[in-house]
Amino acid sequence: MTPLKIAVVGAGIIGKAHMDLLVASEDCMLAAVVDPCADARTMAQSYGTTWFASLDELLNHGRPDGIILATPNHLHVEQGLACIAAAVPVLIEKPVAHTLEEGAKLLNAALSAKAKCLVGHHRYHSPIIAKAKQIIDEYVLGDLVAVSGSAMFFKPDAYFEQSPWRSRKGAGPILVNMVHEIGNLRYLCGEILEVQAMASSAQRNFEVEDTVALSLRFANGTLGSFILSDTAACARSWEQSSHENKSYAHYPDEDCYLIAGTQGSLAIPTLRMKRYPGQAERSWWKPFECSTLNVERLDPLAQQLVHFCAVIRDQASPLVSIADGLQNLRVIEAISLATRTGGSVQISN
Repeated sequence: MTPLKIAVVGAGIIGKAHMDLLVASEDCMLAAVVDPCADARTMAQSYGTTWFASLDELLNHGRPDGIILATPNHLHVEQGLACIAAAVPVLIEKPVAHTLEEGAKLLNAALSAKAKCLVGHHRYHSPIIAKAKQIIDEYVLGDLVAVSGSAMFFKPDAYFEQSPWRSRKGAGPILVNMVHEIGNLRYLCGEILEVQAMASSAQRNFEVEDTVALSLRFANGTLGSFILSDTAACARSWEQSSHENKSYAHYPDEDCYLIAGTQGSLAIPTLRMKRYPGQAERSWWKPFECSTLNVERLDPLAQQLVHFCAVIRDQASPLVSIADGLQNLRVIEAISLATRTGGSVQISN
């Protein structure tokens, strides 16, 4: 098949990651780099592709087969609407919108146009998550009872010094990091109906939180707990345990999720499973059948690009729709509200 021509809008860290994958792919190619800064023009030259200062310039020049929006959050809806109006399939980086109200406009436009829109929650494309989803869906663990999760890691001082906005309201690990975890938990355990949360900024004393304790209620009755911290010297995070992003140190004995059902439990990402065999009596006095599931560790960002190409070619429906992206954002907003009010927050679907 002829390689698909895909343009990347936004030449930041995640935009460059997409560019590198496009250049390395045999299924698609980097059609253009779109960003007003001078460095982006130099970057386009280094990739041997065309540079445009704006999305409008790109669309006026010609219609690529697809567009990846890796721009700041507040531009996602405006630029997503432009792609839909131009009938160009689009991958919109997370979060899909900066507010739920703006996101609803994007969703309505996409539904009306029957547009091909994929939201960039790339962890959904992880083979580890896919295997865990298979185990849960095949009822190997029985009815889900509880899930325990963590995202504990240490962001160095330079992370905040280089971009001071990260320490101010509008940032923080709930908005920046927790949206990934909510995506995983919803995909594996179902819709989240209610949250409770406590937040602390005691370590960094920033305007934003550095540590959060969460309680979650799922639609199927599963209950969950989660600890989030960007100031914890700990390896219990997806990045440090999954070994999917080689930029991070890797600790193969660590897990960041434990999903427990009536028949067994599964630790993720090691995929260590403990289960009562067959029709054996279930009791804490009885031994489990223990196993570790095998799965190939692949870069989910690269797998997402493969999926986006399939969506463009009408070979697949988006794994993460705009509606999914909005629901993840809806849960995040509920968590933020719960930390401010100290109460329980119900979540609409």
